[in-house]
Amino acid sequence: MSLVNKPAPRFTAGAVINGEEIVDGFSLEQYIGKKYVIFYFYPKDFTFVCPTEILAFQEKLAEFEKRDAIVVGCSTDTEETHLAWLNTPKDQGGIQGVTYPIVADTAKTIATNFGILGGEYDYDEEGNLIFNGAPIALRATFLIDKEGIIRHETVNNFPLGRNVDETLRLLDAQRHVEKYGEVCPAGWSEGKEAMQESRESVASYLSKL
Repeated sequence: MSLVNKPAPRFTAGAVINGEEIVDGFSLEQYIGKKYVIFYFYPKDFTFVCPTEILAFQEKLAEFEKRDAIVVGCSTDTEETHLAWLNTPKDQGGIQGVTYPIVADTAKTIATNFGILGGEYDYDEEGNLIFNGAPIALRATFLIDKEGIIRHETVNNFPLGRNVDETLRLLDAQRHVEKYGEVCPAGWSEGKEAMQESRESVASYLSKL
């Protein structure tokens, strides 16, 4: 079920911040009332598609910060594994240079509560606990507003990398909606015409296509 227009699930977990420091008790609640949050999940450390996405968010980090937004990554790996990967140079497959927080969801409860764990627990015929699917996070991205409400979510299967520019565009759209009370049509980007929620406004916009 979609979490859009619902409060983001709360959690407290270990994380690596500033690319070098392990902290306990990291939470998104520290940003409520202050910042937008781009909270995204990736499947595994030391893999192939994941570093391209993690580094793409880092490359655009200043753009998110200009828009009053924080980027936070998360996977089901441990804090220690995150830190080891953050200390690995890019030319060796690492993500050295990433500065935004990366959360360790070792209990898999965060991914479960956000509805993006790649499978589910079950019991076999002998009553043994088993897992059907992959016990790691799918490629999911959540745009959370300053009140802690999820305004957008996308979920990709493991092989499909996401588009960070699209995440920026959606953040721009959310900010525009909040500031001007307008709605954003297909393909809208910052600087383009938006619409009022009225037949006249829609008709005027469509007549220009």
